[in-house]
Amino acid sequence: LGLDRRQFQPEVYALGPRPAEPRAELVRQLEREGVPTHFIGVRSNSQILTAISRLAGMLRRQQPHWMQSFLFHANTVGTLAARRAGVPHRVMGVRVADPSRWRARVERRLARRADAVVCVSQSVAEHCRRRGYDADKLHVIPNGYDIEHFAAARPIAMPHFGFGADRRVLTFVGRLDRQKGLDWFLPLLPRIFEQAPDVDFLIVGDGPERGDLEHRVKAAGVSHRVVFAGWQPDVLAILAASLALVLPSRWEGMPNVVAEAMGVGLPVICSRADGVEQLLGPLAERQVATFGEADAFVRLITAIVCDDSLRRELGAANRQRLAERFSLRAMIEAFERLYLSLDTASGR
Repeated sequence: LGLDRRQFQPEVYALGPRPAEPRAELVRQLEREGVPTHFIGVRSNSQILTAISRLAGMLRRQQPHWMQSFLFHANTVGTLAARRAGVPHRVMGVRVADPSRWRARVERRLARRADAVVCVSQSVAEHCRRRGYDADKLHVIPNGYDIEHFAAARPIAMPHFGFGADRRVLTFVGRLDRQKGLDWFLPLLPRIFEQAPDVDFLIVGDGPERGDLEHRVKAAGVSHRVVFAGWQPDVLAILAASLALVLPSRWEGMPNVVAEAMGVGLPVICSRADGVEQLLGPLAERQVATFGEADAFVRLITAIVCDDSLRRELGAANRQRLAERFSLRAMIEAFERLYLSLDTASGR
């Protein structure tokens, strides 16, 4: 939304259908800002050829100068459709260090048809180099954040989710799939709860592993202290009411939810995933543990939840670091410079 409208007139294309309420708020925000939004309307991976054909037709009608895509499916559809439609400049966005080898092969081939590949962190760029991407096409542009928006968050009342008014709540936010590591983390909860008897756990998000994760919570005997809240419209309000964010991911790029937690002044408890350490910098030492090291993870969590002064110190330091290092304006200007440089390189 912050692109210089004297030089750029953005339009947004989404692979799926228009979202239903309450998830349509982002679409309304784009439309209020004068950004046309289009929906390709596909619902499964089996429709990828349909998606490419539909998007190519849309792009031929619009005739954009640049096409920017993000994440695997949009990179696949967007790059191929833009090439078919004759879009002059194609830019892919890689946001996670995905360990899938077949996806890496696909994106590496796509990158040959792109002018640039934007990586969300230095560690993601290094991952792409190891997977054989053309190093000259890789550009690191970290996420940028609206710090004032984060600071304005007002805490939600946790009894809204069924917690007692005297309970303190740790929160996870993310898609419920293998990447996020909850299958490994949930069996640790009895040990954490034993040392922090007034603490409960809130899981915000949905995904293919929800049923399995609910079974793991039941098997661990902690169903009465864990709530699956599903998708929620106001994550900032939830984080602002939480003790800390827990994110035990197997891999990441630069997770927005960590930045959101930092922005509301919250400590974070994360696995040592790509991009997390770039966000936290020297603050990672007291907030990060290696995935799979159960004892270290439990010690990290209990140290933070049982020490109010440490929690306040880390939260304040997190907010300050985010404000100083990851501004929204810096990110927007980096994208603008990249797009204009592609014109210069091609002599346009």
